[in-house]
Amino acid sequence: MMVGPNGNESSATYFILIGLPGLEEAQFWLAFPLCSLYLIAVLGNLTIIYVVRAEHSLHEPMYIFLCMLSGIDILISTSSMPKMLAIFWFNSTTIQFDACLLQMFAIHSLSGMESTVLLAMAFDRYVAICHPLRHATVLTLPRVTKIGVAAVVRGAALMAPLPVFIKQLPFCRSNILSHSYCLHQDVMKLACDDIQVNVIYGLIVIISAIGLDSLLISFSYLLILKTVLGLTREAQAKAFGTCVSHVCAVFIFYVPFIGLSMVHRFSKRRDSLLPVILANIYLLVPPVLNPIVYGVKTKEIRQRILRLFHMATHASEP
Repeated sequence: MMVGPNGNESSATYFILIGLPGLEEAQFWLAFPLCSLYLIAVLGNLTIIYVVRAEHSLHEPMYIFLCMLSGIDILISTSSMPKMLAIFWFNSTTIQFDACLLQMFAIHSLSGMESTVLLAMAFDRYVAICHPLRHATVLTLPRVTKIGVAAVVRGAALMAPLPVFIKQLPFCRSNILSHSYCLHQDVMKLACDDIQVNVIYGLIVIISAIGLDSLLISFSYLLILKTVLGLTREAQAKAFGTCVSHVCAVFIFYVPFIGLSMVHRFSKRRDSLLPVILANIYLLVPPVLNPIVYGVKTKEIRQRILRLFHMATHASEP
């Protein structure tokens, strides 16, 4: 972003990402655990995708949706972590305006896709538990594929106006962003014009995507709970066991997102460290924890991952 010498409005050309406000001296060393977490996220999600793809017995809706979730987690962490590590290690704080828009679009649209996939996974659990005889006919492979395509289209379509709205804003204030990557809430606060349209647009997206999805997920689990309570204890334990991983994934995704949205909505200080930490948790923790949760809690995946490591260990022996 370029600011005129007299404080006049000017077009944006670049932004400055400061990383972690107040922790500039420690950023170099903090990058090492962050890089480790990023590698764990990528390797963990690639392992999930490989195991599901290699095992024909896992070619079921629940596991196909899990592969979609893993793919999105890889993309969403990769959209921010390389630049974040460049900031921490090489002090590469500058990001061009168009690159910032692209990163912003990718992060927000992928978040919408992940929310849609989590909703689809909740629907899968609802049909499997409440209408088990219809599960195979309702969630066929072509229908699951269409749901995946719909998730991508929905996420991209909801965020398509975002770059247009940002490009229409005049910038004449500081070019320093308070996060380690470009966020809509952060960028629009630098504008020197009325941002009411951007605020309303952001609320509409949150309500129509995240709000609606979380509401439908909650409703599906109320129906599941009603059905499960009428089963025997053994059947209850089995039914709850198939839902634990998904419930964990839902909380892992939505809690940081809601926390970040609330902090941005009500926080007055742009130099606060809390929203920056929440933003980093929001993009890095779900991709790290999701494969761990599903690997530990899902028996079929756990067995096949252990078998994979067992085969790799024997192959490396002389």
